[in-house]
Amino acid sequence: MNVYATNRIRNVVLLGHGGAGKTTVAEALAFVTGVTKRMGKVTDGNTISDYDKEEIKRQFSISTSMIPLEYTGDEGPIKINILDTPGYFDFVGEAEEAVSVADAAVIVINCKAGIEVGTEKAWELCEKYKLPRMMFVTNMDDDHASFRELVLKLERRFGRSIAPFQLPIRENEKFVGYVNVVKMGGRRFTNLSDYEECEIPDYSQKNLQIARDALLEAVAETSEEYMERYFSGEEFTIEEIQGALRGHVIDGTIVPVLMGSGINCQGFKTLLQVIDRYLPTPDKFECIGVDASTGERFTARYNDDVSLSARVFKTIVDPFIGKYSLMKICTGTLKPDSTVYNVNKETEEKIGKIYVLRGKDAIEVPELKAGDIGAVAKLSVTQTGDTMAVRSAPILYHRPEISIPYTYMRYNTVTKGDEDKVSTALAKLMDEDLTLRAVNDKENRQLLLYGIGDQQLEVVVSKLQSRYKVEIELSKPKFAFRETIRKKVEVQGKYKKQSGGHGQYGDVKMEFEPSGDLEKPYVFEERVFGGAVPKNYFPAVEKGVQESCVKGPLAAYPVVGVKATLVDGSYHPVDSSELAFKTAAMMAFKKGFMDANPVLLEPIASLKVTVPDKFTGDVMGDLNRRRGRVLGMNSDHHGKQIIEADVPMSELFGYNTDLRSMTGGIGMFEYEFSRYEQAPGDIQKKEVEARAGKVDSLDV
Repeated sequence: MNVYATNRIRNVVLLGHGGAGKTTVAEALAFVTGVTKRMGKVTDGNTISDYDKEEIKRQFSISTSMIPLEYTGDEGPIKINILDTPGYFDFVGEAEEAVSVADAAVIVINCKAGIEVGTEKAWELCEKYKLPRMMFVTNMDDDHASFRELVLKLERRFGRSIAPFQLPIRENEKFVGYVNVVKMGGRRFTNLSDYEECEIPDYSQKNLQIARDALLEAVAETSEEYMERYFSGEEFTIEEIQGALRGHVIDGTIVPVLMGSGINCQGFKTLLQVIDRYLPTPDKFECIGVDASTGERFTARYNDDVSLSARVFKTIVDPFIGKYSLMKICTGTLKPDSTVYNVNKETEEKIGKIYVLRGKDAIEVPELKAGDIGAVAKLSVTQTGDTMAVRSAPILYHRPEISIPYTYMRYNTVTKGDEDKVSTALAKLMDEDLTLRAVNDKENRQLLLYGIGDQQLEVVVSKLQSRYKVEIELSKPKFAFRETIRKKVEVQGKYKKQSGGHGQYGDVKMEFEPSGDLEKPYVFEERVFGGAVPKNYFPAVEKGVQESCVKGPLAAYPVVGVKATLVDGSYHPVDSSELAFKTAAMMAFKKGFMDANPVLLEPIASLKVTVPDKFTGDVMGDLNRRRGRVLGMNSDHHGKQIIEADVPMSELFGYNTDLRSMTGGIGMFEYEFSRYEQAPGDIQKKEVEARAGKVDSLDV
């Protein structure tokens, strides 16, 4: 593949709802530009971008794939880096990584399905990153697909920026061509995406005039001169219209809408033309970071004449194709057989060969210039989010903003002894997917796997088995309850053991009461008079209390908020020992705890749920059913409400699936641990009964 200058590159991310046709669009573009001789199908498992075994098996995208294309446009050859992203919400981290390096987006919409949740989320991502975007409407070959109806819905949902650049031509209820609104000409498909000029049908005239007037208004707003010409009735040239529209597309005030049929490969030559004419090159943007040597803000245009800096936005770790670090070159030129400085890790990395990835194929290139996207194999310490630069100019770029995972399951290895293999395999999967986390919950003696949703965790289990030949089982996690007391009691603990020779003797009288501090397990004091218990045994008594708090007498959960006071006791000058007094204290603790109105405390989370206005009633009703307390509701001023509530952590298990079901997938939530509160009687009874066998055992 040729090397392209910064102003000859387009970095375009494909976004949209799962199943809208993004992978088919990428495949059609590859076919039209001659990358493939035959167009693959998702259902056949032979597309360029869905090459992973899991993607082929499940027939949807799981990770972002790169497909670089070469296309000869109006001003000569250009390179288009297509980033094909997953549409399913569980894999949103992949889309977020891709968007962070894209310069423009094509939002793919299925005409028959219309605006879906994934369409709205794609738009929100573009808004967040201020990406120029266009819509590509697929499935135009469907008899029931109404383009006009879809455009009206798009205008209502996303505003006046929506601008159809094409209108469909149908004959005998079949999609046979389109009207070019910019050039005011008919186009009839001849062979796949090829077309010839044709007459504009009479039935298109009304809608054509509406679309044309809107475009000309946008052109007129570009300058005072254009505005005067517009009002005087003067015509603009095609070149003037295209130039003005390009400016509007780049600044986001116009969002072109194009159309085609993925299955019939219609409309993709036009899509390439529009990408070439209207979408920006990287040099239209700035790379913003921090100069690590001074701490000052760094801003530069994408430019290949200065020193090298690049950011790693994705990592691929595959047992067969190896490890690749995908990076976007921000400044300078990346050359093979060079040494670069990893600013985050403060270490140098040796660059061998340089590649561009096309699906699973690595194509070697002589160099990569600023604005281009490529890959380097087998870097030793570099991870996703790291910045590569030269040591003398250590620039640090921001990491991609990746969604935080809140869905989690407990996991166990199926085969004993596979723990290390599973740990190593999970580390490789976490290198690839930043929304995946493995956590060792030492308190509850369990291993947890965090992800965006249940489907993602299922894919992880499947990948571990197929890629790394290890098996894990997912199950419901245990929750970190606590135990405490609610009243003051005084008890005696006496340990006496005679076994010939020296015996064991320890006798304590202790008070137990709530300390009022649930952050600490216990507070220990002594009020012993007259040497009833010698001072040298006080530490042993406290040690007994300390060890008793590790596993409470009620349900074997850790104890918090107890004040233990040693008030009296007795000792034997020969048989007493530290062990005896520690044991006596533990006996006293167990009896006193159970007499002092013991209760279970459950962890409470502070929850924020963001949903459209129309779903607030359903969501709040569901939170009440989960024993949640709704604290308030605030508008985000974009048609959504942020509901704040306190909810027991145990009730949030499975919440991701239920929230998606209630809101059609558009609801989002986040939470953090807040505090402990007394569990209701029925919950306490259930937990105590379930853990009865653990109170006297060591298995917590």
